[in-house]
Parts: sequence; structure tokens; C-alpha cells
Amino acid sequence: MSRMPPREPTITSKVPQVTVAFWIIKLLATTVGETGGDAVSMTLDLGYAVASLIYVAFFAVALTVQVGSRRYRPLAYWAVVVATTTVGTTLSDYLDRTVGLGYVKSSIILLMGVLVLLLVWRRVAGRIVFEKITSRRDEIFYWLTILVSNTLGTALGDFVATDAGLGFGHGTLVFGGLLAMVAAGHRFIPVVPASAYFWAAYVLSRPFGATLGDLLTKPRDEGGLALGRIVASLVILAAMLLGILLVSRHDRKRAAATIASSRSTA
Repeated sequence: MSRMPPREPTITSKVPQVTVAFWIIKLLATTVGETGGDAVSMTLDLGYAVASLIYVAFFAVALTVQVGSRRYRPLAYWAVVVATTTVGTTLSDYLDRTVGLGYVKSSIILLMGVLVLLLVWRRVAGRIVFEKITSRRDEIFYWLTILVSNTLGTALGDFVATDAGLGFGHGTLVFGGLLAMVAAGHRFIPVVPASAYFWAAYVLSRPFGATLGDLLTKPRDEGGLALGRIVASLVILAAMLLGILLVSRHDRKRAAATIASSRSTA
């Protein structure tokens, strides 16, 4: 009698629910990505290339843990998000300043990269998902798109704040307003696919965090509040971890209540 092959463990969705709390944590992650990236490259004076290598290594480790998991693990997921924002910060600065592409050219190249990734994703998988990632293929496209979009967001934030002359405060307001428009569109114009709203908000949340992070930490003569990059990064990271803890506790309580309710009605 032949033995049945062992059944592969079921992979549940490896991403969190997209709620208001999700976006708050995402904004904190993009902001700490800016302040943390600048802390290593500027405050510690390691330079953009070395800082990029450090954060690429961090990204590789965090992504390995995330991809190896078979369900959503909050700390692993958000560690990868933070890693993509820090890599995006240092990589964008390297392309813009060290390579000399400038904010406009790099923004155009990175925008094309995001669009190409989304088009290839749709071509290969037949759809673009964001609320439920269960396959390795979708997860690869998901994180690649996030990495490129966060790099794009850094360049866009710097372009609006510096080249466009709006400054960090006004730049934060501009991207905050654009995010509000995307949220309003999602609420009142449902004919547009939800995935389009999600990725638009994901791209825009990065320059919002980039300009906010610069507003907090840049010198006063450059339009910032001159808060220390390391201290600001630690405070924002603590707020982010608190948000993750509160959301995780709420999810556990809701799951326990659902199980208790199903047992009582059985």
C-alpha cells in the first residue's frame, strides 16, 4: 500500500488588513525610513553607498524571514517595510546625488519601474492583489513593487521640497493632500479598482514620510526643526512598534471572540 505524500501546510495571507491603522503604521514606517536612512548616511557619516549596502543587508535578512513564514507575522512584515524605506532613502540619494541623475530623471525612471512591475504582475498573474498574498509569486511582485515605490517616493519628496522650492513643511502638506484625495476617491468613486487606490496611496505615503522626516530633522536654516536624526528615529520607531502591538492585540481579541461565538452557536 503506497503512502500518501505529506500535505503541504496551508499558507494564509501574509499581509495585514488594509485599515486606517495600517496606513498610520505605514506613514510612521516611511518617516522612520527617512530619518533612519539619513542618520546612517549623514549623522554617522558613512555615505550613501555604504549606508545603502547596510540597509540592503537588513532588507535581505528581513525579507528572508518574511518569505519563509507561512502566515502574517506583524514584526517580520513591518521590518521589511521599514527596510524598503531605508533602502529607498539611501538608494535614491545615491542615484540623485552621487550618480548625478537628479530628482527629475530618477523620479521618471523609478515611476516607470513601478508601472512596469505592476503591468508585468498583472500579465503574469492575471490580477494585482494587495489584501491577500498567499503565493510566492505574488509576494515577490508585492515586495519588489514596494521597494521601487519607496525609492521613487524619496526622490519625489526631495524634488517637491527642494527643486520645486516648496520646502519640507509645504511638501508634507502637498503629499498629505494627495493622500486625502486618494482616500476620498476610494470612498466615493468605487469604479476605480481598489488595487489602483492602494498602490497610489502606497507611492504617495513615501514622499509624505520623506518630507515629514526632513521637516523634523533638517537644520533650521534649511527649513527643518533640527531634531536629532537618531533621537527622532527612535521616537518614531517606538510609536510604530506601539501601533503594531495595539493592532495585534485587537486582532487576537477579535479572533478569540469569533471562535467563541462560533462554538456557542454550534
